[in-house]
Amino acid sequence: MSKTKTKFCCQECGYESPKWLGKCPGCNGWNTMVEEVEITGKSKGFHTALTQTKEKATSIIHIESSHEKRILTQMNELNRVLGGGVVPGSLILVGGDPGIGKSTLLLQTSHSLAAVGLKVLYISGEESTRQIKLRADRLGALSDRLFVLCETNVELIEEAIENVQPDFMVVDSIQTVFHPAVTSAPGSVAQVRECTGHFMRIAKIRGIATVLVGHVTKEGAIAGPRLLEHMVDCVLYFEGERHHAYRLLRAVKNRFGSTNEMGIFEMNEGGLAEVTNPSELFLSERPLGVSGSTVVASMEGTRPVLVELQALVSSTNFPSPRRMSAGIDHNRLSLIIAVLEKRVGLFLQNQDAYLNVAGGVKLDEPAVDLAAAVAIASSFKDRPTQPFDVVFGEIGLTGEVRGVSRIDQRVKEAQKLGFKRVIMPRKSMKGWTPPQGVEIIGVDTVADALNAALE
Repeated sequence: MSKTKTKFCCQECGYESPKWLGKCPGCNGWNTMVEEVEITGKSKGFHTALTQTKEKATSIIHIESSHEKRILTQMNELNRVLGGGVVPGSLILVGGDPGIGKSTLLLQTSHSLAAVGLKVLYISGEESTRQIKLRADRLGALSDRLFVLCETNVELIEEAIENVQPDFMVVDSIQTVFHPAVTSAPGSVAQVRECTGHFMRIAKIRGIATVLVGHVTKEGAIAGPRLLEHMVDCVLYFEGERHHAYRLLRAVKNRFGSTNEMGIFEMNEGGLAEVTNPSELFLSERPLGVSGSTVVASMEGTRPVLVELQALVSSTNFPSPRRMSAGIDHNRLSLIIAVLEKRVGLFLQNQDAYLNVAGGVKLDEPAVDLAAAVAIASSFKDRPTQPFDVVFGEIGLTGEVRGVSRIDQRVKEAQKLGFKRVIMPRKSMKGWTPPQGVEIIGVDTVADALNAALE
C-alpha cells in the first residue's frame, strides 16, 4: 500500500526538511520552504514502457568509437555555441529573462531544422496555437514538418511524441509542465525534477534532441533546483538588454563542446538575425580623441572580439570613493586600481572610478586588465589614447604584465579592422612573427604600457 507524508522543500536548491524552516540551510534563502506531499510505497515509481530500458554492462575496450553526427541549423552562431551543431539525443536547457527572445530563437531554429527534412515538435505550455501561429507568420517560420502542441501534462505529451515521432523537440517551458502522479504544483522542485528526468529518458532512449526552456530568477539564475542544470547536457543563457537590439547566447555547460563560445544576434521585426562581425558592431559608435576610451582584443571561445572599454575617473567629496563596473568583475576593477596606486603612483584614493564595456558584453578574461588600466589612467590624466591602438595583457600584483594566449588571432583581428599599433606583453612575442602593417609594442610593466599608450 502506498503512503503519503508531508515534507518541506526549498524552491531554490531542493533542500528537504520534515518541518518548515524560515531560512534554508542549503542555500541560505529566506521563505523558500514550501510544503509538498510525498508518496511512498509501491506506487511511488511511475515509469511507462516508453522510458524503460534494460542494458548490460560492457567493457569499455569493447565499445566501438564513433563520431557523433550533428544536426546543423541554418544559424551559424547557434551552431558555434553548441560546439558544431545539435547532437541527436542531447538535452539542452535554455534560460533567459522574460521577453528576451527565447521563444523567437527556438521557433526560428525549429523552422530551419524542419526546412531540411526533420520532424520537429514544438510543445508550449504558455501560449496557444494561435499565438504561436501569429509569431510564425511574422518570422516566416511555416513548414508542414513543424508540429505544434499546447499541452502541460507529461503523459499526454508522451502520447504526442509516440504519434509524431519527432527528430527535434522543444518544451516551452519546463516550469509549466507537470506529471499527474506528483502532487506538487507545476513549477515546484518535485515537478521540475521529475519532468526533466522524464524528458531526459525519452531523449536518450529515442535519440530525440530536446530543448527545455527555463525561467530565470531575479538574480539571473535558472529557476528551480540546481540539479536541473546537472541533469541536462548543455546549458545556454540568452542575455542582453531588453531596450537594445543585440542579444548574446552563451554556453555555461556543454558536454559536446566548449563553454567559452558566444553567439551574437540582432533583434529586428523579422526575428533574430546573426551578427557575423561582432568587432565591427561593438566599435561602430566609438568616439575618437576622447580620454578614457581604449580598445581591447578579447577571446570569446575560438573567436577574437574587439571591444571598447570606457573609464571615467572623477573627484569625490566622500571619504570612501565609489568603484563601479559594468561588464567586468568589480573585484578585478579594485585590483587594477590598487596596482595603479602602488606600482605606478597614481593617486586615486579621492577619485570615483567607473568602468564600462561598450555594447553590453561581459568580459571574464584576464587579458582585459591592461586595457582597463590604460583607460583608467587616460581618464585620470585627461589624456586621450591613440585612436588606432589595441591593448591587451594580464596584470600581476607587482605591476608586471603577464603573457596571454592566441596573440596571432587577436592581432589579425585588429589588423583586419584597420588598427595600426598593438600594445601587448613582451613575453607573448617569443616564437611569433607579427604581420606586416601593424606595429607591435611589447611591454613588461604597467608603467611601460602607460608610457606607450599615453605618449
